[in-house]
Amino acid sequence: MEEDDIVAVWSDRVRAATADGRPLRIRGGGTKDWYGQTLEGAILDTRTHRGIVAYDPAELVITARAGTPLTEIEAALAANDQMLPFEPPHFGTQATLGGCIAAGIAGPRRAFAGAARDFVLGAAIMNGHGEVLHFGGQVVKNVAGYDVSRLLAGSLGTLGLILELSIKVLPAPQSETTLKFDMNGTDAVRKLNEWGGRPLPMTASAWRNGTLAVRLAGAETAVKAARAALGGEVVDAVEAERFWAGLREQTDPFFAAIAPNAALWRLALPSIAEPLQLPGAQLMEWGGSQRWWITETDAQTVRITAKQAGGHATMFRTGHAYDRSAGVFTPLPAPLMKIHRGLKAAFDPARIFNRGRLYSDF
Repeated sequence: MEEDDIVAVWSDRVRAATADGRPLRIRGGGTKDWYGQTLEGAILDTRTHRGIVAYDPAELVITARAGTPLTEIEAALAANDQMLPFEPPHFGTQATLGGCIAAGIAGPRRAFAGAARDFVLGAAIMNGHGEVLHFGGQVVKNVAGYDVSRLLAGSLGTLGLILELSIKVLPAPQSETTLKFDMNGTDAVRKLNEWGGRPLPMTASAWRNGTLAVRLAGAETAVKAARAALGGEVVDAVEAERFWAGLREQTDPFFAAIAPNAALWRLALPSIAEPLQLPGAQLMEWGGSQRWWITETDAQTVRITAKQAGGHATMFRTGHAYDRSAGVFTPLPAPLMKIHRGLKAAFDPARIFNRGRLYSDF
């Protein structure tokens, strides 16, 4: 089926669903089905709408259809020594570009390069009326008014059906080295904040079990100078790649320890926040701003703890016996929720797209 025909079929299906009030579950490879709240509605599989539409390495922009496998995007970029700067996790071989942006999840490089939303230049989406809307473009300086294309990052498909995306890319680093240091969590937080104020080519950091790992990447001379300035022990390149990939894809042994009555929480905190003295396993990333916590503690206590530390908490993964009734995402203040509801009503008035995935009544 031609791409225009696929879009036409989807438009008919969306209009019918809106008329009947029947929810549709937008789904790519399904590698993030566990993320978010309820999965409701008949599946609308985006994988038939795939392929790279435009890619000029000199322009540092790639445009592709939403159902394009993430591996295909990354292979095309790697062939030209380029990369997706936010280092997105796949969580499975079937991950798609649309799912990557809809989830809005970034990997170890996020704190140093930016979030997924920072690299979305343009998008084509289908709204709840079956209409195709275009936002942004294929150059950096193209935004006038409300930057709708970036709103799609992290929306979990609740605003519309993503059809096409234009993403800014960056050159891959010439050189990369990982260093490790033996230190406690308090010292790790202080060191990371100290180093963060210096012109060092840091692209990832992680602390757990008394060891701090730092990844340096960029020009070879800059990496060598930073390595000499920081000291520490150089990690074997293969071991380092395995470690950072394990954090990105959550295949590291740390993430395998979720008991049936426990949950993996993602705490977003100020980088200067001291390590929290909490029951359960903890891991720090992103210069101290992202804290992973595996615990049996109830959701209300977790969220109060995060708020007292200056941040918020997301219920990322759970064992089958953990109580999820408090919701995956931190409840929004009323003024922000009003804005969210207004956007939802504008794009999806019948609430057919991924109903309840972001918030139970959204």
